[in-house]
Amino acid sequence: MLEATLRKWGYEVIVACDGAEAWEILQRDSAPAIAILDWVMPCLTGPEVCRKVRHQQGQEPYTYLLLLTSKNMKEDLIEGMDSGADDYITKPFDQHELQVRLRAGTRIVKLQQELRRQAAHDPLTGVLSRSKAFEMFDRELQRSLRESLPLSVLLVDLDHFKSVNDTYGHLAGDEVLREAARRLKEAVRSYDILSRYGGEEFLILMPGCDEESARTQAERLRQAMAESPVIITSANGAAHPLTASIGVTISSPLALESPESLVRVADEALYAAKRTGRNRVVFRATDDIAASVLSEPVSA
Repeated sequence: MLEATLRKWGYEVIVACDGAEAWEILQRDSAPAIAILDWVMPCLTGPEVCRKVRHQQGQEPYTYLLLLTSKNMKEDLIEGMDSGADDYITKPFDQHELQVRLRAGTRIVKLQQELRRQAAHDPLTGVLSRSKAFEMFDRELQRSLRESLPLSVLLVDLDHFKSVNDTYGHLAGDEVLREAARRLKEAVRSYDILSRYGGEEFLILMPGCDEESARTQAERLRQAMAESPVIITSANGAAHPLTASIGVTISSPLALESPESLVRVADEALYAAKRTGRNRVVFRATDDIAASVLSEPVSA
């Protein structure tokens, strides 16, 4: 009856026959955002499932848990809420009351999702935040080690960015950063990880990209950035040339590297690109002091 009611209201419903199956479903990456759990179930009770979910999840992704129970003693209800449930409804349930509780749960889930989205993205450029990128960096590095595949790391720095702020103001600088992020987003592969590293720097992770491919991709990004000047609307349509220096390195499947150590090498390559004229790509191997210049500057 509950399943039919929920489907009638437009919800996609996954049914579990007992607490163990419910717990298995709620551990999946595609777990439902809202779970209605009967208090008394075989294998695991509703409160037991609630405790497992909260212990595993921490705070995200958040699952809204609603207990369905015939218990109405105050002590029982307190126990249910202490187990991690967000709300409860007593049986036999009233459809209008259930609908109201589910609407509240939906609002909370959407709010949690929006907060997670905001925390994971840079508010100015819309690309991933530095903290989110490093969270993904660690996973990608572990995966590259397991599968014996390289992981390319690129640090992109906008050339002469300080002059934009000094000449046109910080609003103009924001415009340039947004346009740079847009060009990078269009140029990277769909499965690459693009983030704002800080200031005018961007960090790009390219899974499965060996040295030759990293060189090619980095040069393509450099050209995409320099293809045309940025038209700055807040500076009366002033045209500002946009170029970038890029430092590149790749992980070694045989080395015990960390995200920090790889970024450090990419940063050394980036500074080499800056020192040798900007608007160019420099590659540095993690075990090689010498850097190889990949492309000559288009303009000073």
